[in-house]
Amino acid sequence: MGISIITDSASDISQETAREWGITVIPLKVRFGEEEFLDGVTLPYTTFYEKLVENDTLPKTSQIPPFEYEEVFRKEVDKGNDVIYISLSYGVSGCYQSACLAAEEIGDKVHVIDSMQFCISQYIIVERAVNLRDEGRSAAEIVSVIEEEKKRARVISVFDTLEYLKLGGRISSAAALAGGILSIKPVITIENGEVAVVGKARGSKNGNNLLMQYIEKNGGIDFTRPICLAYSGLSDIMLKKYIEDSKHLYEGNIKGDVSDIPIAHVGATIGTYAGPGAIAFAYFHKS
Repeated sequence: MGISIITDSASDISQETAREWGITVIPLKVRFGEEEFLDGVTLPYTTFYEKLVENDTLPKTSQIPPFEYEEVFRKEVDKGNDVIYISLSYGVSGCYQSACLAAEEIGDKVHVIDSMQFCISQYIIVERAVNLRDEGRSAAEIVSVIEEEKKRARVISVFDTLEYLKLGGRISSAAALAGGILSIKPVITIENGEVAVVGKARGSKNGNNLLMQYIEKNGGIDFTRPICLAYSGLSDIMLKKYIEDSKHLYEGNIKGDVSDIPIAHVGATIGTYAGPGAIAFAYFHKS
């Protein structure tokens, strides 16, 4: 008997990291035209961004259906395990509802949590659950802690381009053109389970400054909980610049140095709208 922690690929937890943590990451499906891929399995992040920049239309992601959840959950329950599934936000996907339907078919050994997040803020919630499991907490205790602490999970991101927001219909062509001319960098977070713009900056340095200001104004960082950095695209140049600009936030507060902070790759869920060159930081704010 044990505790099986499961999440989805919207968390940007790689299959390699999943194996290290002893968890399961169910891939979402990503479709480019007539081609369908499994996020992070048959579609590595490198291939995703190559296809993203080559195509004139954005890919589509589809939610995981109830029968797929039931198959994964039942396999673990049949082993005698309790299951904790941490879903991407109900506000942007039907995955949470699908998982709940599957859980109803199996019984009370399956616990479904709406993370109210996605991307690396979902990542750190899952990592927190893994830490609790490794401390020997029961499934009920883990669920109780995560339901409370997920309210303090935050992610803040700077997008390098407005082009993919335009292609996705999130902003107008005129706004994208004006933003490109002025080198506008939107600063994005997740509020109430959905994407929210918290500011706009002229140039990447001002974007990095807005990130740091947001963190300082919204409770600061709880360094007793997981943190994570991420970037989109094939180059980490912008992330390295952000780390250099913001290292004073971490020095003396983490074990090792800034290079020891986990770095994830932004996958299809957010990368579709961020495009290459985005950076993100996820953390729990202080209570």
